[in-house]
Amino acid sequence: MHLFSAMFLLVMLAAMPCEALYPSPEEGWQIYSSAQDADGKCICTVVAPAQNMCNRDPRSRQLRQLMEKVQNITQSMELLDLRTNRDLQYVKNTESLMKAVDVKLKTASDNPRSLNPKSLQELKDKVTQLLPLLPVLEQYKTDARQISRVREEVRNLSLVLMAIQEEMGAYDYEELRHRVLLLETRLHSCMQKLGCGKLTGVSNPITIRASGSRFGSWMTDTMIPSSDNRVWSMDGYFKGRRVLEYRTLNDFMKGQNFVQHLLPHPWAGTGHVVYNGSLYYNKYQSNIIIKYHFRSRSVLVQRSLSGAGYNNTFPYSWGGSSDIDLMADENGLWAVYTTIPNAGNIVISRLEPQSLEVLQTWDTGFPKRSAGESFMICSTLYVTNSHLAGAKIYFAYYTNSSSYEYTDIPFHNQYSHISMMDYNPRERVLYTWNNGHQVLYNVTLFQVVKTAGD
Repeated sequence: MHLFSAMFLLVMLAAMPCEALYPSPEEGWQIYSSAQDADGKCICTVVAPAQNMCNRDPRSRQLRQLMEKVQNITQSMELLDLRTNRDLQYVKNTESLMKAVDVKLKTASDNPRSLNPKSLQELKDKVTQLLPLLPVLEQYKTDARQISRVREEVRNLSLVLMAIQEEMGAYDYEELRHRVLLLETRLHSCMQKLGCGKLTGVSNPITIRASGSRFGSWMTDTMIPSSDNRVWSMDGYFKGRRVLEYRTLNDFMKGQNFVQHLLPHPWAGTGHVVYNGSLYYNKYQSNIIIKYHFRSRSVLVQRSLSGAGYNNTFPYSWGGSSDIDLMADENGLWAVYTTIPNAGNIVISRLEPQSLEVLQTWDTGFPKRSAGESFMICSTLYVTNSHLAGAKIYFAYYTNSSSYEYTDIPFHNQYSHISMMDYNPRERVLYTWNNGHQVLYNVTLFQVVKTAGD
């Protein structure tokens, strides 16, 4: 189970015998448990990996890199083999010449008087013919050194592969990956039926890349459904205008295949979000929200968020002009901010994505300066108590019931300074910018699904 950092908790309620459900946990893919409720219905718990998380696991990237190294070593060995065969043939062709020189030298050594000027010249000519062997021998020396380096690389690769094999178990990697894809298809077809759930846990961090400065934001489109695989990166929190757009997550990881957008107005903070092909962000030194369309490279709409503080009036605990935080979840577009009448407490507003009009507003009562970051999942705002090491998800506000509770959901703040944390409902992961590192967390949601007729 440790191969896939984690995960969604699905609680399925079905009118069927408990023993007739799912494969056993010995397969090493999922953890299944079952019990009957008071009515005799079967309640089954399934821990399912987030879609495509296998490809994001650092060990899968490490294996791909190792395979590339093995391929490079194979090519080097083939080249050495070709060159060695060529040089060996040359040596064979000069073998008779070398024997003739050897006979001449022995004769001269045994009987120096037999070495007349003519014989000496013949010997010199034969030695001259052997001179091309010198670069061949030099090449042999170079190849010998290269073979030594290759041998060392192979030894290192063997050690790494042995360590990975011990960690991953006895499964063949390709077979493992194939089985994951089949399982993902099966489980995620079930997940499509799911509504919303309550956050109960956050996985260990998955570091995707280390790039940029200490502060920034990165994201994919949060609109459901969407086939858009682009990744956007916005470095810094102060007067930035440069947005990098990568074709895929893999391109982002490698820092390749990107285009640049130069925004017409600079941004403030890191609370940006991409929703249905447009970037929503807070305009620098204002409480204006801008909707910038990537395809047309134009501003579609901008609107002031009435009464919202800006320019470090009511930021998160880390500062950075983080007064207005825009985010999206399964139920739409949101703004998290505060106002002077709200005494610095966090305010949540649901926005209409086309006009940016405020549809509804909630006062959470939680002081924004005491919050490290926040994010929305299923119309619930989750707030962390710090941006530093030791942070946890400490507070939850439920807009559906206008109620709140204090929570205790820990997560590992690996690089000790989070300046952006946003939930992506399409992928069901948390995107974070942590001290110049772009990091993902999987989330565990508690959900109940009832079959028809229940």
